Amino acid sequence: MRIGQKNWKLRAQDDHRVRRLASELEISSIVAHLLINRGIEEPVLARRFLNPVLTELHTPETLPGAARAANLIIRAIRENQRVRIFGDYDADGVTGTAILVRLIEQLGGQVDFHIPHRLDDGYGLNADSVRQAKEDGVKVLVTVDCGITAITEAELARQLGLQLVITDHHEQRDELPAADAIVHPRLPGNYPFGGLSGSGVAFKLAWVIAQLHSESQRVTPELKDHLMDSVGLAALGLVADVVPLRDENRIFVKHGLARIAARPSTGLKALIETCRLKDRTITAEDVGYKLAPRLNAAGRLGCARLVVELLTTRSPVKAREIAECLDGFNTQRQTLERRIAANAREQIKHQGLSTDLGLVLGSEDWHQGVVGIVAGRLTEQFGKPTILVSLRGQDEPSTGSGRSIAGIELHEVLKECAHLLESYGGHAAAAGIKIRPSKIGEFRAAFNEVIARKCPDGLPQPRLMLDSEVPLSALTFGLIREIDRLEPYGAENSKPRFLAADVSIEEGTPKRVGADQSHLNFRVRQGAASFSAVAFGMGERLEELISGHGRCSLAFEPRINEWQGRRSIQIFVIDFQAGSNPIIE
Repeated sequence: MRIGQKNWKLRAQDDHRVRRLASELEISSIVAHLLINRGIEEPVLARRFLNPVLTELHTPETLPGAARAANLIIRAIRENQRVRIFGDYDADGVTGTAILVRLIEQLGGQVDFHIPHRLDDGYGLNADSVRQAKEDGVKVLVTVDCGITAITEAELARQLGLQLVITDHHEQRDELPAADAIVHPRLPGNYPFGGLSGSGVAFKLAWVIAQLHSESQRVTPELKDHLMDSVGLAALGLVADVVPLRDENRIFVKHGLARIAARPSTGLKALIETCRLKDRTITAEDVGYKLAPRLNAAGRLGCARLVVELLTTRSPVKAREIAECLDGFNTQRQTLERRIAANAREQIKHQGLSTDLGLVLGSEDWHQGVVGIVAGRLTEQFGKPTILVSLRGQDEPSTGSGRSIAGIELHEVLKECAHLLESYGGHAAAAGIKIRPSKIGEFRAAFNEVIARKCPDGLPQPRLMLDSEVPLSALTFGLIREIDRLEPYGAENSKPRFLAADVSIEEGTPKRVGADQSHLNFRVRQGAASFSAVAFGMGERLEELISGHGRCSLAFEPRINEWQGRRSIQIFVIDFQAGSNPIIE
């Protein structure tokens, strides 16, 4: 079996339900099937999904803690008290920080911000930052995207006479911090949607602050315009944090990306130009693959403070300088990723770890801020839970990051290995650990033993879910435009993937392309329909492709390709099976 090979599973189709929804909404049966696949079958809900409007955002003052927090911040603004925003260093945290900083500045308040350094300070609110805020004359300290577990730090703030406002969306523990206000979508209350990210929570708080300042639920025109810019910032954070793009998250992202494309802030305009996205529609995919990596790169390798400065500056010169700096960080991050991934694969080969059920690897040469990304790539490649550790000398506690596969809950595996770890935390799909280098070998053995016990029949085979079988003759510009009404894509609304079974490969077309010959390009035909197909990263599978004697089946996404003023439909290959008879669950 090929490494990383996936089992194809085609979603079932109920023709009666599909026809009913297609008729009710006057949409194609393909799009109706896609909606049903996503659990959206009622016509009213389907219309809302296809046409999300801002007026359907939930009332912000119903967000638990938002009214209390907004009153504290408004009072600080009116009494000229200093407010500090303490944000997390990832894209969700920095965009949420920028939302609150920009609004409080707009309202004439004294405000500054602090973003911890990933390597020096670690994650979340810490005692040193609380003490520093007191020394700096801060009266109200507001967290963004962190703080819900800061029990000790909240008590310290209380002892020092600091008012602490916590805004967060992460899982809370049994005990909550003794803060002056906690804003969190899943605290007890009447809030109907618990899936907001940190930037989404920050936006909702900003909205309530604007209402209090306007002394009305309808904010002033100036503040309304300001909040619309903040919807764009919230959209960036939501997509970057991979929260479910359902309910109001979908509304935020749909309208936020449109706002960014139409009226970007000074900083975002510079970043968009650096990413070569100027004068085009900004999609969630653009955020995930171009904008967010640059926003995150500073936090991984440098100082995430730069990102907040970019998102709040009004100086085009400064914006351009920071955007180019972030671009440089991102290039450096990509180089580090490639080097670490190559080194990790060498370790697997030379240490004879290819038969391990779970991969545990470490090196003193690996950058702590990047190992999590590489762990994810190796997990995808090998289909195994993977933990990479950035080792420190003198047997000091070292930081590692892991990713898992469907069917193996990583935090549950780590719980059974806790006696070998300094600490750990996370969830089913991703986790972080601290471990002494001398314990790596013993931990690797325990990690594999636990996985073997949980999976007596071997690792779960990765699955590739396909929405529907679609004949190539059905692929038209109109259909692709209609499918794109499901945008924005993301968590719980993945980009539609289709099956084209038993297509012919046009003679002479399969070839390896790209600077390193790592991609495949070929033409496929089914009946009278013929399309160009591209398979990125599958160059090494050329022999496999041609082994089917000119026939294959494709798992694919249809895309519109624009080149030199010409538009064509292209098959973007996700996976393929050689031959005429695909194996499908």
